Amino acid sequence: MTYTVEAQGITRSFGDHLALDRVDLAIEGGSVLALLGPNGAGKTTMVRILSTLTRPDAGTATVAGHDLLADPLGVKRQISLTGQFAAVDDVLTGRENLDLMARLRRLPRRAARARTAELLDTFDLLDAADRRAATYSGGMRRRLDLAISMIERPRLLFLDEPTTGLDPRSREGLWDIVVRLVEDGVTVLLTTQYLEEADRLADSIAVLNGGRIVARGTAEELKARVGGAVMRLRFADLDPLREAASLFDAPRVDERLRTLEVPTDGSAEDVQRTLARLLAADVASPEVSIERPSLDDVFLHLTGHGHVDLGEVA
Repeated sequence: MTYTVEAQGITRSFGDHLALDRVDLAIEGGSVLALLGPNGAGKTTMVRILSTLTRPDAGTATVAGHDLLADPLGVKRQISLTGQFAAVDDVLTGRENLDLMARLRRLPRRAARARTAELLDTFDLLDAADRRAATYSGGMRRRLDLAISMIERPRLLFLDEPTTGLDPRSREGLWDIVVRLVEDGVTVLLTTQYLEEADRLADSIAVLNGGRIVARGTAEELKARVGGAVMRLRFADLDPLREAASLFDAPRVDERLRTLEVPTDGSAEDVQRTLARLLAADVASPEVSIERPSLDDVFLHLTGHGHVDLGEVA
């Protein structure tokens, strides 16, 4: 297995604040790793360190085969960073933005023009190529910003909350572009506050809390560690809710919402058995739904109630 990023023991403090505490991180080539965590967890610090913008106090890392500390210039040549806000020149057109950045990357004029045309097509900007970027929508500006970052295809692309402020359609469009980039062999380190985004894009997820990795694995592996599926029964009144609760071992009861949750494997047979128990006890029929853990549940479980360690999923 080939890794684009291998980091061990990354530590960084700012004054008395320990932002990162001996963080280990590995990202397989041609995959997406989502780095999740609450504000202040250390996500941006980790991105800044791996992109050579901040030096760690301790620890080592290689990025695309280049040592982070011994060869930062080699690292820079292999990476690209797209931040939370589109860094485009509003006075220039989309084509001019791309051509300018291609020339700054020292591409010959003919090659710069060819690459610009290719990227305008890839990122669905041809129709707006000769309009000033100031006239672009938020989604178009983000696509242009991402296109600029791909002038020379990086081995590692940092996406730091790339869809912040975008409408759902623009977000979907950007997700499709990221999928195509990964299919083309680009490795992506994604930080996001949209857990649906991580669920959709990430091959693996690492959760930072208090400067430490508190869980890692695929989305499904992390969800499974939070808990299995539950059958949610919603009653019209409190009396049948309480009667139903007495029939099951350790159910979760919410009297405010008049709901009762019991574990289930999600099969029709299991649902039928539960409803048969209620019918046999002459309990009024409830509304029934099957609920499975989401990444929101994982996130709250890990970061909403102190420092909870689910460990590493093999």
